[in-house]
Amino acid sequence: MKKMMAMLMCMTMFASMLAGCGSSNQPAAADNAAADNTTAEATAETAEAPAEAVDKSADPADYKVVMVVKQSDSWFDDMVTGVEQLQKDTGLNVSVQVPETGDAASQIAIMEDLIAQGVDAICVVPNDPEALVPTIEKAREAGIVVVTHEAPGTADKVDLDVEAFINEEFGQLFGKSLAEAMGGKGKYAGFVGGLTMETHMAWYKAAVEYIEANYPDMECVTEEPYEDGNSVEGAHDKTLEILKAYPDINGFFDCSAQGGGICEALLEKDKATTIPVVSLALPSMSSTYLKDGSMAHGLAWRPADAGYATCYAAYLLASGQGVETGTDLKITGYESVNVENNIAYGFAPLEFTAENVDDYNF
Repeated sequence: MKKMMAMLMCMTMFASMLAGCGSSNQPAAADNAAADNTTAEATAETAEAPAEAVDKSADPADYKVVMVVKQSDSWFDDMVTGVEQLQKDTGLNVSVQVPETGDAASQIAIMEDLIAQGVDAICVVPNDPEALVPTIEKAREAGIVVVTHEAPGTADKVDLDVEAFINEEFGQLFGKSLAEAMGGKGKYAGFVGGLTMETHMAWYKAAVEYIEANYPDMECVTEEPYEDGNSVEGAHDKTLEILKAYPDINGFFDCSAQGGGICEALLEKDKATTIPVVSLALPSMSSTYLKDGSMAHGLAWRPADAGYATCYAAYLLASGQGVETGTDLKITGYESVNVENNIAYGFAPLEFTAENVDDYNF
């Protein structure tokens, strides 16, 4: 922990930082992001570290930041590349730890070890945000900055939460894309990785609400989403069950990047070209399905960029520089974040189809 230099900083610097914490811009809507970011009259809400951490000339190499991802898979492998690029670009002492299993208990065990080590900042993409709150509080009590990603519901429990976009707007893209692919009619089902996964549930709810409001001839077959357990196999097997229970189903969407499993099940049943699938997915994982027509539309944000932005924000907070509306987190989509209610929103949604998927290299 780099606290010694901070003891020399004057209280006037801290007072001036506090003076900058006013009311914030509202987070930009997807259709108006560029215009909202130019609004000159709004003041900035700032996420700040404790006064004793202030050091605006801090050398990134002096700060140890660790990112704890959800699990080992292609999505988080890409996030690792972003964190490694941050280290190369800035010299920040940053690394990634991967849980043995994709659950809260494994993440908590890693965080407990990091608390014992006395790292400067812990970044985490929680499998179950609420389950991690006691450990997050323990870390912060020990003077460790905690920054989350994909956990806006517990933003008041951390130093900052970093999001690629406003989740409700991203969820609406699932609903809009599926409705267009289905011609605005028919039965559909949705998947999440797990019912405790906050962002998955937010996207699912926003998608269903969008469809209900705009496409009265579409029907969701269940009140709650199906769980695929964040695995291609889980999505595959559950799809086969759904096809058996609802042989007249007309579409699927998946919020956990496992849409390939749905496509494989549909291919097995010779329904791949008649039942559209919209999924959160990496281009590299979905390209084949998009090109053969078994996936209609892919949605994502770049995991590498999110990892980069989240860890850089953690450094800014640990060194006392703060993150406020307009802060540049040094990566595409996060060049001028909007901070509201302790959440830093970027504008980084990606949409891809068979026509443009080759434009993406991750």
